Amino acid sequence: MSNFEAKLSKYADLAVQIGVNIQPGQTLVINAPVLAAEFVRMITAKAYAVGAGWVKVNWNDEFITRQQFEHAAPEVFTKSPTWLAGEMTELAEEGAAVLHVIAENPDALKGIEQERIANWQKTRGAALTKYRAYQMSDKFSWSIVAIPSQPWADKVFPELPAEERVDKLWEAIFHSVRLGHEDPVAAWQQHLDTLDKNAAVLNEKKYKKLHYIAPGTDLTIELPEGHLWAQGDSINENGFSFVANMPTEEVFTAPLKTGVDGTVRSTKPLSHAGNIIDNFSITFEKGRIVKVTAEKGQEALEYLIGMDEGAKYLGEVALVPHKSPISESNILYYNTLFDENASNHLAIGMAYAFCLEGGKEMTPEQLMERGLNDSVTHVDFMIGSAEMNIYGITADGKEEPVFLNGNWAF
Repeated sequence: MSNFEAKLSKYADLAVQIGVNIQPGQTLVINAPVLAAEFVRMITAKAYAVGAGWVKVNWNDEFITRQQFEHAAPEVFTKSPTWLAGEMTELAEEGAAVLHVIAENPDALKGIEQERIANWQKTRGAALTKYRAYQMSDKFSWSIVAIPSQPWADKVFPELPAEERVDKLWEAIFHSVRLGHEDPVAAWQQHLDTLDKNAAVLNEKKYKKLHYIAPGTDLTIELPEGHLWAQGDSINENGFSFVANMPTEEVFTAPLKTGVDGTVRSTKPLSHAGNIIDNFSITFEKGRIVKVTAEKGQEALEYLIGMDEGAKYLGEVALVPHKSPISESNILYYNTLFDENASNHLAIGMAYAFCLEGGKEMTPEQLMERGLNDSVTHVDFMIGSAEMNIYGITADGKEEPVFLNGNWAF
């Protein structure tokens, strides 16, 4: 077996054993592009080897997707996909795990009419409301992993000869998921333990607010009473752990929906719905977005925050030190799975129920009463840098550093 094939095999092991952590008899649903066929076959074999009861694969293709957005009838984008919602909700209720394999082209939908994209996302998101609530409350296991595509590699490494770019992106992805270790599974367990210690410190502090200061950023975020800081691994309804994002470097919680004030400026491009949004700033008043400006992708950003009322509020606050493996690689991935793990970030839209004490057992209405946001979307955007300071404000008004110069202050 070549070195590449050996690493690919270990990567598949990580996806199965750490990402979705398949249990005997469990169903695994894999959503993947057709170019990932070799990797998906490998994952399928490994899932069955550890006892999966059934592996169901849903294929997609970037060319076909673009053709749809260019040529499909307008009503296609506003017709609710009840068949999809019914299938995914039923699978989640039966305890299936869901693995997303992505190979994103950041410019896949460049030039497509934004209204068609927004209508599709809004309609699809509304149809999947129940499924999404299950996902955001850890009812079932799910994970995201990535493989290179030529268009993505071309975007990330334009300075290299075209024939070297995909290999370089493979190398970067393998490094980001700790495949350089002799035992990557053990390395991941150690990494998750470190993240858990950082989350524990913040949970002990119980800050009332966080104050962000950086070039173009002066933002205060209030945290709801009973908020919890989480990290890379979660526990599903049946008591089994899973890691939703591979890689992951963050600890995160939910903000108080109406407790965000000030302006924040992005520090990395946001690849969203096949378009790039870059050099943008967002201003909040009492939690609600009141102004957005972007040097690139202004229309896409406006459509994003117009998805529904909840898209005008935040659903996640995440802390990632500037001194972290992905950040120190100095690679701009144009892919949120990686770029969010190189930078402090926030998320527009729905909040995670498990970021509130007892939240997993609450109804959506109860979560909203406790100050968590609800929406048909959840989109992370990057705001961190080596110039960012974050201060925690306690209930009695005391202020103490959480991040200084982009890194943990404790």
